[in-house]
Amino acid sequence: MATYNIKVRTTGRRQMVEITNDVQRIVDETGVADGVATIYCPHTTAAVTINENADPDVKRDVMDFLGRLIPREAGFRHGEGNSDSHIMAVLTGPSTQVIVSRERLALGRWQGIYLCEFDGPREREVWVNVK
Repeated sequence: MATYNIKVRTTGRRQMVEITNDVQRIVDETGVADGVATIYCPHTTAAVTINENADPDVKRDVMDFLGRLIPREAGFRHGEGNSDSHIMAVLTGPSTQVIVSRERLALGRWQGIYLCEFDGPREREVWVNVK
């Protein structure tokens, strides 16, 4: 199976961008009826996650809390000044998997797939493989 690429342009330092429809389009292209979609972020200051997609306040709450938990100015040694972004990516993780059932992503009613941007604005890639 081929690996597909989703390009995401982020507009801010910390944000969550929903990519559920992009991943579903890839599932549609592959023709896989039952399997697994692996969604992977090849960046060290961004991540992917699954979370609620009904209330936009959830995205803001997640980003605000991570910002309080890992403040940008916490005495980090990394010369680029974005250690907070690296730590957030470590905690969130570079990949997730979703079951594909009957040609659809098997997500819960309120779930969506997100690219989590911690060091934008940037152009990011998300790689998707469906088997």
